[in-house]
Amino acid sequence: MIDLDGTIYRGNERIPEAKGFVERLQAANIPFLFLTNNTTRTPEMVCDFLASKHNIYVTPDHVYTPSMATASYLLRENHGDLSNKSIYIVGEIGLKKALLSTGIKLNEYDPDYVVVGLDYDLTYHKAELATLAIKRGAMFIGTNEDTNLPNERGQVPGAGSVIAFVERAVQREAFYIGKPRRPIMDAALDKMGLNAEDVVMVGDNYNTDIKAGINSGIAQLLVYTGISTPEYVAQQKIQPTHVVNSLADWEV
Repeated sequence: MIDLDGTIYRGNERIPEAKGFVERLQAANIPFLFLTNNTTRTPEMVCDFLASKHNIYVTPDHVYTPSMATASYLLRENHGDLSNKSIYIVGEIGLKKALLSTGIKLNEYDPDYVVVGLDYDLTYHKAELATLAIKRGAMFIGTNEDTNLPNERGQVPGAGSVIAFVERAVQREAFYIGKPRRPIMDAALDKMGLNAEDVVMVGDNYNTDIKAGINSGIAQLLVYTGISTPEYVAQQKIQPTHVVNSLADWEV
C-alpha cells in the first residue's frame, strides 16, 4: 500500500525516485495499491494525473481512496441497500461520485449521513448546512484527519482542517474513514485479497500512513520526502518498521 501526496509526488512536483520504485514493483509483479487520503479525485483522475504530470502509468484498480472506503462502509452498514437513505456531502467530485454511485440520495435538510472531506470551494453556507444536519441527528463522517497536504507551494490545508471546522460547531468528533483509522485499511486489504502480515504501508506522514499501519497490524515503510522529519519521528514512542530517505533505497 503506497501513499501518494508526499510519497509519489508533492503536488505537481515530481519525486524522481518514486517512478523507479513503482516500475520495480510492476516488473516484479508485486501487487500494490495507491492508498491515498485524497478524496478530491476519482481513481481515473488519479491515473491521468500520475501519467500526465509524473510519467507513472497505472490503472484505476491500483487506486483506493477514503471516498471509496466510505461508500463501502455505508453499503455494509445498510446491507447493500442505500435506496432509502440520504446524505449531505461537503467535498469534491471524487467524494461525490463515489458516494452517489451507491444509490444514496442527496438531502441538505435532514439526511441520514453527513460526510465531510476536502472542499476547495468551502463556504460558511456548506459548513452551516452540515452543522444543522448533524444537530438534527445525521451521522457525522469525516473522510480523513490530514490537517495539511504537501504540494509544490508548501503545506496547504487538508481535509482534517475542513472537518475540524464542523467538529468545533457540533462539539463532537467525526467518525473517520481514512488513514490512520481502521476502516480504510480493512477495506483496502479486502480489495487486495491479502492479509495484514502480507503487506507494507509506504508513506511520508507518521501521523497518517505510519499510524495506519500500526493501528492495523501492517508493517510500515517511512520515506522522508514529505511531511515527517527524522527529528519528529525520533520522538515517537512506536518507531516505523522501516525507514528510508528515498524510495530508491528500498530493494524490491
